[in-house]
Amino acid sequence: MEKALGTELGLTPWSIMDQKRINTFAKTTEDEQWIHIDEKRCIKESPYKQTIAHGFLMLSMCSKIMYDTYEIKQTSMAINYGLDKVRFPSATMAGSKFRGRVFLAEFNIIPKGAKYKLNVIIELEGQEKPACVAEFLALAYN
Repeated sequence: MEKALGTELGLTPWSIMDQKRINTFAKTTEDEQWIHIDEKRCIKESPYKQTIAHGFLMLSMCSKIMYDTYEIKQTSMAINYGLDKVRFPSATMAGSKFRGRVFLAEFNIIPKGAKYKLNVIIELEGQEKPACVAEFLALAYN
């Protein structure tokens, strides 16, 4: 991975953030705020005029995005280590298409493996601002 430092590791295909996924996340996290699940109320009261995905739902998509964009060979295990910085520059409307870009920002050898930082950008089709920008930390072990 050291050779890939500073480069884009991959770009995912477009996926759809549908209402079913939003509702499932709302139930799982017990964050059932109306802006996420009440389509009728959103038409009347929301500035977006439709439901939006939770910011943390978009952040949670980073796991799949990373899995789909790169592979570390000769690794027994890779785990999440944390996040440095996360921002949600743009709301993700239900029905939106999104995709992820992953860049290797840092890479350090540690005993029995490596610690690395990935910059993950979740883009929205037709939007200038991304849905989520995250600095994701991970550990990989030999």
